[in-house]
Amino acid sequence: MSDPEWSLHDAKNRFSALVDRALNGDPQRVTRRGKPAVVVIAADEYERLRRQGKTAAPTFGELLLTVPQDDLDFDRIPLRPRAIEL
Repeated sequence: MSDPEWSLHDAKNRFSALVDRALNGDPQRVTRRGKPAVVVIAADEYERLRRQGKTAAPTFGELLLTVPQDDLDFDRIPLRPRAIEL
């Protein structure tokens, strides 16, 4: 198996080969002007990664429920109000 990195020009010219390699489980990197641009992966792998990301990340509501609910005091940071210019 050759290097899975393609220039954008080569990726366009050999798109079918790029897709075949991605479908065989080998992610293909595409560069633009020598810098990494995108990675081509199989659709089922993309869906698996999406599902994995959703289950790993808590929802906003779950994060709010982790805020301590006690009556302990906490140190307040002294702040000076900003002057308002009219």
